[in-house]
Amino acid sequence: MSEVTEGRRGARKARTREDIREAAQRLYAERGFDEVTSADIATAAGVAVQTVFNHFGTKEELFFAGRTPWVDGMARAVVERPPDTDPLTALRAYLEADLVARLEHEARPESRSYVEVLSRSPVLQARERSLVELAATRLADALLAAIPADSYAGIAQRADPVTAQVLAQLSGSLFLVAGRTLVLAHRRVLLDPAADEAARRSVARLITAVLTMLEDGLRALARQEFAAPTG
Repeated sequence: MSEVTEGRRGARKARTREDIREAAQRLYAERGFDEVTSADIATAAGVAVQTVFNHFGTKEELFFAGRTPWVDGMARAVVERPPDTDPLTALRAYLEADLVARLEHEARPESRSYVEVLSRSPVLQARERSLVELAATRLADALLAAIPADSYAGIAQRADPVTAQVLAQLSGSLFLVAGRTLVLAHRRVLLDPAADEAARRSVARLITAVLTMLEDGLRALARQEFAAPTG
């Protein structure tokens, strides 16, 4: 198969995938996630049901397609951080930028249906929680690998393996919990008819303060534990 033919085939697959995603999002907004079947999506997109499953394993995967870069993004920010950049600093910078962008995106009128559909579906909420757990696991692994690799938290390493693992898991989990708390608070404001723009901005203003406090606190804890005798 020539490169031109392969390129055209890839473009058709990408177009089909996007057609399926757009049809699904339209149906979800009109009827609600739980009321839409895979057959409904296939019909709306003009494809076979099997084609839907060829591109998306589940309806939940289809709903979140393209909307969860943070699942891998936080771990990648730690792994691919610039030289001489502390892992906690890299993580905080990534998450701060991601949260600012996400809150701004979800506040747009065209994103309203996404927030509403998610708020009405326990299935989607459970799926989102599982994605948070997956992100936390990947992030903890990245932080754990960073501990012996260089000057984590700005100090030389003398942490025993158990302490290192606990600190990596704690750091990842706390950042994830903080981020999720802010996102959920912002969504509640968006869905509250009585809330105004000032209420939305009040959530956004907390991002930097919360993440900076977490970074400083975790760094202080790491310094304390890494400096402690391990014998």
